[in-house]
Amino acid sequence: MPLLLLIPLALLVLLMLWAVLLPLGLIQRYRYGKARRRALPWAVRLAAALSLLSLLIFFVSAWLVGYWIVDAPLYAALGWGAGLLLGVLGVCLTRFEYEAQGLYYTPNRWLILGLTLVVAARIVFGLWQAAHGWSDHASWLPRQGSLLAVGGLLLGYYQAYSLGLGRRLRRRG
Repeated sequence: MPLLLLIPLALLVLLMLWAVLLPLGLIQRYRYGKARRRALPWAVRLAAALSLLSLLIFFVSAWLVGYWIVDAPLYAALGWGAGLLLGVLGVCLTRFEYEAQGLYYTPNRWLILGLTLVVAARIVFGLWQAAHGWSDHASWLPRQGSLLAVGGLLLGYYQAYSLGLGRRLRRRG
């Protein structure tokens, strides 16, 4: 019987660990996102290819979730389109440095901070919705389109940024 009491305790510890590590993870993501990096041609090509695969999986998932979430593919497409525009802006605002070892780039810190805050805001909004949505399950799930919009925004940004970075590499090489 005492072993059964360990299960809720373990779940509580995991929840507390998640609550502590999530903000640290977001801070680390911001710190890494604004750091100066070397653009390796093979890594940029791989990132662009994997972003296309992610896009396919994302839109198939949005189409499947469309059964439960109203206009899910539309939210996903709007977020992706906004992310593409943001990615192009990100490439324009990135500082590029050509050195003997190759191309180095430093993303715009304000844009990275904005994207990190969008993710943080969506997490807080999701937790708020979950806390207030337990009483009415039927109306909570159909309103989760913003989750797909944020996912599309991040995917579109990353895709446009990696394609723009590859274009910059080809132009220099």
